[in-house]
Amino acid sequence: ALPAHPLSAEALWIRTVPAVRLPGPGIAYPHAVERFYQGFLPHYRIAADGIVYFVTWRLAPGQPPLRDDERDVVAAALRHWEAVKCRLHGFVVMDDHVHVLVSPLAEVALERLLQSWKSYTASRLIRGSGRHGPVWQHESYDRVVRNEVELEQLTKYVAGNPARRWPHRVDYRWAWSAGER
Repeated sequence: ALPAHPLSAEALWIRTVPAVRLPGPGIAYPHAVERFYQGFLPHYRIAADGIVYFVTWRLAPGQPPLRDDERDVVAAALRHWEAVKCRLHGFVVMDDHVHVLVSPLAEVALERLLQSWKSYTASRLIRGSGRHGPVWQHESYDRVVRNEVELEQLTKYVAGNPARRWPHRVDYRWAWSAGER
């Protein structure tokens, strides 16, 4: 028998809690809705304004690395919903993966925002670059950023990702952080 679908009823639960306290120098989110679902990776959601998520998604197996013009498409798509559906804190588009620090705005589910970015960019890359098959892996990695210290660490990690991969490369135009507005 096949395993249950990753988003089956057994894998999804929702409950209202009086407060959610995340580990670390604390931020409590009063009257948050806590939602968890699990595909291959766990996904934890807090329904409160200002929650920052660190999200990563990768190219599907067998896809060639993203070319410069393809990275332009992905970076433009990330910026498209800024202040409409989300607040971006930073991102980097690498040759085989994307990191984003993002706060979805009210009534916008993170998974819908990710689906929008991944679907649109996949469509553009298939049409414009002749890619075939799935462009992105189905599931993304995401986690709640717990506090300002962690946000600062992850912002540095995202911004420094290209230098760690290509130490010789000086100007990398596909990395951006909110401080660069």
